[in-house]
Amino acid sequence: MTASPPSARGSKKDKCLRPWQIELLKLQRHLEAEDLRMVVLFEGRDAAGKGGAIRRVTRFMNEKHYRVVALGRPTEEQRSQWYFQRYVAQFPTGGEIVLFDRSWYNRAMVERVFGFCSHKEYQNFLRGVTGFEKDLVRQGTILVKLYFSVTKEEQARRFERRLTDPLRQWKLSEIDLQAQNRWDDFTNHKYDMLVRTDTKAAPWLIVRSNDKRQARLNTIKVILDAVDYKERNADLDFVPDPRIVVSGADEVALMRAQRRRSGRFTG
Repeated sequence: MTASPPSARGSKKDKCLRPWQIELLKLQRHLEAEDLRMVVLFEGRDAAGKGGAIRRVTRFMNEKHYRVVALGRPTEEQRSQWYFQRYVAQFPTGGEIVLFDRSWYNRAMVERVFGFCSHKEYQNFLRGVTGFEKDLVRQGTILVKLYFSVTKEEQARRFERRLTDPLRQWKLSEIDLQAQNRWDDFTNHKYDMLVRTDTKAAPWLIVRSNDKRQARLNTIKVILDAVDYKERNADLDFVPDPRIVVSGADEVALMRAQRRRSGRFTG
């Protein structure tokens, strides 16, 4: 028997997502009918599975009512502007979902670890972002903040696959090649980010993403759970798996426990 091509095998694995992907269409219709705005942030280390999750979330969505935003390096003009300005320019209109493949939290992680921003710019961001998000939510935008968490060993395995697979080599950047060496720097900044920006108005949710399929399913559940939309399928389980999705506060508590035991963060 001839083996199925990788794309076909992947499609078969994704069939388990279909009932919840149908719900995403209902969610879209509800947002359109109620003229609501929704923003979903996908953050996390390189190779943590953000892009794959976004593709599964949007696979069957109505293209007229969602956008995926992945901004590149800011131009010189943008660097002279208010930091949030280029992100605000991408915000949704009524009835639309915008999914950020990395967001303004670049400043809290990548920019700071690699020296792309100054210490003052970093501190100004951390002081200002909570008020920015509180105001965003107060004015009616539904905001979901997801941080994809992968282990160091799994990240290394995914990088190796990118390095050896011609279909994935385009994903490997110079920054990716340094990610393993800077693991502890990223972990320390992850901790600071969660401590200072996990708020009641805009909480973080951590998605354990070593298991890509479970991460994708639970990501969809989190997004669906953020809106009380009409015609929800009562036969489906919408509760995220607590082994896969944890609150930002619980992640901080776990990281503190790790530091007490070993003298450093380990994840």
